[in-house]
Amino acid sequence: MTAMTTTGAADTAPGTATGGSGTHRDERDGAERLRGEERGDAGRGGGRGCRRRPELAAFLRSRRARVTPADVGMPPGLRRRTPGLRREEVAQLSGVGVTWYTWLEQGRPINASPQVLNAVARTLRLDASEREHLYHLAKVPYEQRPGADVDEDSGGVGPEIRSILDALDPRPAVVYNSRYDVLATNRSYDRLFRTDLFQGPGRKNALWTLFAAADKDDCPMRHPEVELPLMVAQFRAAYGRHVGDPVWESFVRELSRSSEYFAELWRSGNVVHPGPRVKVFRHPGVGEMRWSSVSMEINGLPECRMVVYSPGDEESARRLDTLPRL
Repeated sequence: MTAMTTTGAADTAPGTATGGSGTHRDERDGAERLRGEERGDAGRGGGRGCRRRPELAAFLRSRRARVTPADVGMPPGLRRRTPGLRREEVAQLSGVGVTWYTWLEQGRPINASPQVLNAVARTLRLDASEREHLYHLAKVPYEQRPGADVDEDSGGVGPEIRSILDALDPRPAVVYNSRYDVLATNRSYDRLFRTDLFQGPGRKNALWTLFAAADKDDCPMRHPEVELPLMVAQFRAAYGRHVGDPVWESFVRELSRSSEYFAELWRSGNVVHPGPRVKVFRHPGVGEMRWSSVSMEINGLPECRMVVYSPGDEESARRLDTLPRL
């Protein structure tokens, strides 16, 4: 057997050797390790993990079978027995080792990074739902790619969500992802929170903006000492699904460097899930307003939610009516 080279230590199949006989021996050893791990998983009640690997193997084989050489600009070749791409062709097009990809498709317990899974997903022409399914089966945190399967003209969400946001006016409404990136807003939200002043690394981000304002003692929240810790705890709960993801790790690192207050709250390790809240905001044009907020998940947008604000009292409702005239 010819030795194959992988793209990095993190994505290398354990036991890959450089000699022919050594490869056979190491693969036999790897198979024994795999069987031992599966027996251990079953003994520890890890049946779900054992079921995930065969499902991953079947999914990759079915996706590979539907992509023809012509789809990727390759000649069909002679004596082709497989209906789609061969394993070595997927590995070549994805920039990974043949042994590594073979072991991935066999459902063996190997490490897979988001970058390598993205490369495989591109080669197999997976759509957003299939890509997310691949990540879950491989036990890798899934992050929807910026701009993937959304209408760029609608601010990051589809026209159906956009129309719901607009219909909620004059109640302020926004769509966040789990990192508090602002994906879409309606006009009342823009006027209430002055989104033209929002900041963030690449995309407007509510968390980044609020901590930048808090550090300058200019936070629109009436009680930032209560609200900001809750937001960080909610963000931390979402982070648990993305530990090691370069985008998330960079965000935490940069915001910690930018805001000492965020860094302090981050070190606390507190977590909380989204839920109804009562908040008081200060607006430079109308003064303080009391709001009840409701957070709702959105089908078809993984880890995204719509937050809708309703006036918490009559005075806030009256001041809300003046916002369109500002």
